[in-house]
Amino acid sequence: MLPPLAWLQAFEAAARLMSFTAAGDELCVSQSAISQRIRLLEDRLGEPLFVRHASGLDLTDAGLAWLPCVQAGFQRLREGTAEVFGEPNNAPLTIRATPLVQRYWLAPLLAGWLSQGGIVSPVRIVTAIQAQDFEASGVDLEIRYGNGQWSGLRAHALGIDELIPVCTPLLAQRLDHDPTGLAHHTLIHVAGFDTGWPAWLTGAKVRGVLETSRRLGCDHQAMALDLARHGAGIALTHTRWLDQLAPELVAPFSVRVRAQQGFWLTRMAGRAPAPMVDRLWDYLEAGCDGRAL
Repeated sequence: MLPPLAWLQAFEAAARLMSFTAAGDELCVSQSAISQRIRLLEDRLGEPLFVRHASGLDLTDAGLAWLPCVQAGFQRLREGTAEVFGEPNNAPLTIRATPLVQRYWLAPLLAGWLSQGGIVSPVRIVTAIQAQDFEASGVDLEIRYGNGQWSGLRAHALGIDELIPVCTPLLAQRLDHDPTGLAHHTLIHVAGFDTGWPAWLTGAKVRGVLETSRRLGCDHQAMALDLARHGAGIALTHTRWLDQLAPELVAPFSVRVRAQQGFWLTRMAGRAPAPMVDRLWDYLEAGCDGRAL
C-alpha cells in the first residue's frame, strides 16, 4: 500500500530543497508539519530518509535511491492530468535561480516585465544552489551556472564572467593594494566554482598564500558575500556585482581572472513552452543582452 500523497509531497519537496522550512513554504504548511510527515513516512518505510544535523539535511542512501522514483511518479501524474484535462489557466510560471542572481539581476528585470501588464499566469520564484532536474521540479526557466552543456536543455549565455576579490573598506585599507597580504587573512571559498582562489592568485602572480591564509568555506556566493560584509574575510565575486555591493564591499585589488564557467538562461529543449513562458524567455534574453550577468 502506497504512503499518503501528502507524505510523498513532503519528502519530494524537502529532498529537492534540502530544507523542511523551504518545503513547508512551497506546500503552504508549517515546518513542523513537514517534519511530522517525514517521520510518519520513515516509520511506514522502516528506514530513515534524511540525516538531520546542525548545519542542515542530507539524504540517506535509501532517500537518494528513492527520490528519482518519487519525482518520476509526480511528473507522470502531472503529464497524465494535462493530457486528459489540459493545462490549467492559472498554472504558475516557475523561475529558479540562486539567491544572488535573484537579488541583483532577476528582481529588477522581472519587475519590469510584470509592469507591462497582460501577465495572466501566477509567477513563482524558487531557489536552488545546485542545478536540479527540470521535469521533476516543474520549473519553466532557470538561471544556471556552468559551462552551458546540459543535455535536453536550451541555453542562452548571459555574458563573460570575471572574478575579483572583495572585502570591507576597512580591510581593504589594511591590505594596501598588496595581494601578498592575503597570506595573513581569511579567504572565503565557495563550493562549485571551477575558477576560485588558486586561479586568481596565479593571475595575480602571488605564491604561498593558500598555505598560510585561513580558509572559510560555504556552498553559495550569497553567503560568502554576507560573511565578507561582516568582516569575516575576503570573498571572490563576479565583477558584474561590484556596483550593487558597494559601498559595503569594495575590490582591494584590480586583478581580474576569467571564470571557466558562466551564467546561462535555460529551459527544456524538447517541450513546447506555454506562450507566457516564451514571452518571459524573450524578455529575459533581451535583458541578458542589455545588462549581461
